[in-house]
Amino acid sequence: MSSIGTVYLVGAGPGDAGLLTLRGAELLKRADVVVYDALVNTDLLRLAPSSAEIIYGGKRAKDHAIPQEEMNQLLVKLAKQGKTVVRLKGGDPYLFGRGGEEAEELQAEGVPFEVVPGISSIVAAPNYAGIPITHREHCSSFTVLTGHEDPTKEETSLDWKHLAADKGTKVVLMGVERIRQITSELVKAGADKETPVAMVRWGTRGNQESIQGTLETIADIVEEKGFKAPAVTVIGGVVGLREKLNWFEKRQFFGKRIVVTRTREQASQLSSQLLELGAEVLEIPTIKIVPPIERAALADAMLEIGSYEWIIFTSPNGVTEFFNAFFRVFDDIRSIGGARFLAVGPATAAKLKELHIKVDLMPEKFVTREIIKTFKEYQDVENVRMLLMRAEVANPELPAELTKMGAIIDDVACYRTVPETEDVSGNAAKLTESGADWVTFTSSSTVENFHARFDLPKLRQQFPQLRMISIGPETTKAIEALGLKPDIEAKEHTIAGIVAALKKEIKAPVIAGATPKKVAAAKKAPAKAKKAAKKV
Repeated sequence: MSSIGTVYLVGAGPGDAGLLTLRGAELLKRADVVVYDALVNTDLLRLAPSSAEIIYGGKRAKDHAIPQEEMNQLLVKLAKQGKTVVRLKGGDPYLFGRGGEEAEELQAEGVPFEVVPGISSIVAAPNYAGIPITHREHCSSFTVLTGHEDPTKEETSLDWKHLAADKGTKVVLMGVERIRQITSELVKAGADKETPVAMVRWGTRGNQESIQGTLETIADIVEEKGFKAPAVTVIGGVVGLREKLNWFEKRQFFGKRIVVTRTREQASQLSSQLLELGAEVLEIPTIKIVPPIERAALADAMLEIGSYEWIIFTSPNGVTEFFNAFFRVFDDIRSIGGARFLAVGPATAAKLKELHIKVDLMPEKFVTREIIKTFKEYQDVENVRMLLMRAEVANPELPAELTKMGAIIDDVACYRTVPETEDVSGNAAKLTESGADWVTFTSSSTVENFHARFDLPKLRQQFPQLRMISIGPETTKAIEALGLKPDIEAKEHTIAGIVAALKKEIKAPVIAGATPKKVAAAKKAPAKAKKAAKKV
């Protein structure tokens, strides 16, 4: 009989995946089972091992995937099977999250548990909307209340008269559907109807949406704009600071939804830069890396590894998979012999540098003619033995051109790309339901597999605003093969090149309060500074 496992009630934070605690990330990495709620950012699920069981236990108002009593029993059952269970809850487990009820059940059943606090939307959502909930010049206290009380209670536990008289900030959670009732109760109890109110939907995420009004007007604004849950409501004078302190919604890519199609392992490099610029990122890996079907050539290459004068890598995947195979055979890096290394692209070079391997050559541009040119300028390759490590299906042009120059080439597949069809995060469903602004393609295989899954021309018809960016010529060819053209091809054929191209194309959002006069003044400021510097 297996020993009893532990249940970890982990606060996932308000939505921005970067706000998960270090302890929460550590526990996710060793979970056997993850049970997550509706408001959890599903990108966090990729921290769990690929072997972990993922269970959706989402709760949204009247829609409960698993009723609370059944949820309590499920956690007990999984722990008694000896499993490490991470119960991932939006915000903080004990703040309107029913974490206390789950902990009570675990304690009663003798199941060990730990509670990992999370950053609550109470402070995070206003922060990302430019609203400090306390400020010396406005208030020195705040009150948090739920806009969605237990419906079985006979009467409200909220003291409206006391709340109306209190000068501190009021933060309402889950109050969108009852906002008219909440504001009218406050006004009726004596609150000033001109008190500023802000509501922040999907706070801290790239699709954050904010509206602003007063106790008298906010309910009408909600109806007019079709503003929906989930949202945090902030009531009080601190709302007036939003115009000055609204840092997040001023980021250049804010309000843009961008699809990243790289493998799960590689996606974070591009995603992190896009998130930093304020985008809503949908990671939808279209390919995954698996061993090649035919492995005899790779085994033969390992046996002859010391005879090669050059080893050529065309992608970071090639580096990773080559050394995975190498260290299965050898336990000493010196067994690689005296080979020199050519890396196609800075990401490939960086992968080699991680292993403390010097890159001897890297062509300026990452196309066959530049690789050939680089070799011609460097040395005569007649009778030079070269090992080309790359994907199972790859363009034959490079080995053919090197052979013409007299090189002896072993073109060996160390991995293959296959379609990724899982949608653990739900991002593929989001794309088909509501589209995106941009899709980033980083290789021809990402194009081909994305098309196989979504039918790219049809998706473009369904969502006319959808634009495409290609990392380089080979990727562009794959898009053109579908009868389409990329809207942009990165000048530098790298991840940094994609980000730079998008920066040129996407304009920063115009924020409420930034009047034409202020915008014009801001634009003139750098020019004035330059003139002043010249005078000095």
